[in-house]
Amino acid sequence: MTSSTALATWVVDLLVARGLTDAVLCPGSRNAPLSFALLADPRVRLHTRIDERTAAFLALGLAKASHRPVAVVTTSGTAAANLHPAVLEAAHAGVPLVAVTADRPARLRGTGANQTTDQVRLFGDAASFVDLVAPDQDALDAAWLPDGPIHLNCQLDDPLLPPPDSPRLKAPLDPSQVVLSASDYPVREPHPLPPGPRTVVIAGDDAGPPARQLAERAGWPLLAEPSSGSRTGASPIRTYRLLLDTALGDRVERAVVLGHPTLSRPVARLLSRADVEVVSVRARGRWPDRPFPVSAEHDAVSVARADEQADDPAWQDEWRQADRELSGRIDRFVAAQPGLTPYDVAAVVNAANPPGGMLFVGASNPIRDLDLMATAHPVGERRMVLSNRGLAGIDGTLSSAIGAALGRPQSTRAIAYVGDVTFLHDLTALVIGPDEARPDLTVVVANDDGGSIFATLEQGAPPHAGSYEKLFGTPHGVDLAALCAATRTPHWRVFERAELEHALASPHGGLEVVEAVIRRDNRRELDEQLRALAD
Repeated sequence: MTSSTALATWVVDLLVARGLTDAVLCPGSRNAPLSFALLADPRVRLHTRIDERTAAFLALGLAKASHRPVAVVTTSGTAAANLHPAVLEAAHAGVPLVAVTADRPARLRGTGANQTTDQVRLFGDAASFVDLVAPDQDALDAAWLPDGPIHLNCQLDDPLLPPPDSPRLKAPLDPSQVVLSASDYPVREPHPLPPGPRTVVIAGDDAGPPARQLAERAGWPLLAEPSSGSRTGASPIRTYRLLLDTALGDRVERAVVLGHPTLSRPVARLLSRADVEVVSVRARGRWPDRPFPVSAEHDAVSVARADEQADDPAWQDEWRQADRELSGRIDRFVAAQPGLTPYDVAAVVNAANPPGGMLFVGASNPIRDLDLMATAHPVGERRMVLSNRGLAGIDGTLSSAIGAALGRPQSTRAIAYVGDVTFLHDLTALVIGPDEARPDLTVVVANDDGGSIFATLEQGAPPHAGSYEKLFGTPHGVDLAALCAATRTPHWRVFERAELEHALASPHGGLEVVEAVIRRDNRRELDEQLRALAD
């Protein structure tokens, strides 16, 4: 066995021992030893992609859904650099992504050798790092992270192919045999919080069930983002984003924060107020420090009370009543609008996610529209809602959604909900080889021909109308149906809410795209009218 084959085999064995069941491979010459080692191992389900950025986000989605480490394997040079966006997302979101990059021997660094650059700590502080010349268990054990990315840079020297007399390759593992782990929210000894102050529980991305459980036991309003994993039961306040800007929000005295809250400006304003005590539950990720003042930080919290009674029930009742009334006004307003609105799309997508299903939501407007329109599901009906909220970028979203769908049991329904710019930004996600596993995934694209998120921000104000389209609106006029046809991806275009409901109620199976055509020219007006409903 050659030294490169030995190192590659050791890396695969080590990753499998740490729970890896999936790996994503990009073709290359220098990483050939890793390629053969992965294919020969029946414990690994191997996915092949031709674009390294797509491959990295596919691995990220697999890791998010399965709660297992997933490797993305590339050759040297720019191939390795293309992993950086996904590594950054994994670092901020606490996802166990393993970047395995092939490298030339160290003697060729700095010499101008073909496809050779300095790959040592290529991702900076975003990932722990091991530079491997030979198997080194101690170095890898020291660098391994339970909830973040690691970069294994493998120096592979010639010969790169296994010798002819090496054992014959085994068939890859049947995907149905892969046993995925359950969610791994750690059990920690909670710090008791005294009742009394008017408290809200803020559940950001990946907060998990502890946020809901705390809100229920304490009788506190739950302000939960869609990807928090907490938006179930009777505690979530659907319209919290609007209610925080009312007199009700002004009366908040304490906020308990779990997960990564990055979605809402009203929440950010609340957490920066000098008169609000902020209690933080430590989050997963490479950089767990909070961007807002924190009064106290704990591994876990509970409510301290002498009996089994919740905190002042009038406080939660006020929020629930205000939420019911405002939700009704919003639903009536949306129903009165002609044609298909972005809020219709969000509501229909939320309703179409069945018990046991999975919804992957893109950044920008889709997740904000879902945040406003999604009603809470019953506690017993588990649904997975995921989003790349570590850095909240639009890149790699389709690939992450495909990975997440493949990382879930194949019997469950999966939906991705994205905007048109997000869809176009990751078109190579649809380039899937004929022998590759294909997800049972319906991609809903809210297409308003441009970046309407900016219409609701300062850039979309009338004084900037002359420069808005060129700098922010960025209309593209792309025929999504033609793009889907090029990749043999089934495509449907809908213009009415009933059409969208029918399309999501009757999926054809496999990977398909439903394009929901909406307007962009009235987005700022609609947003202002919705906010006015809370006054």
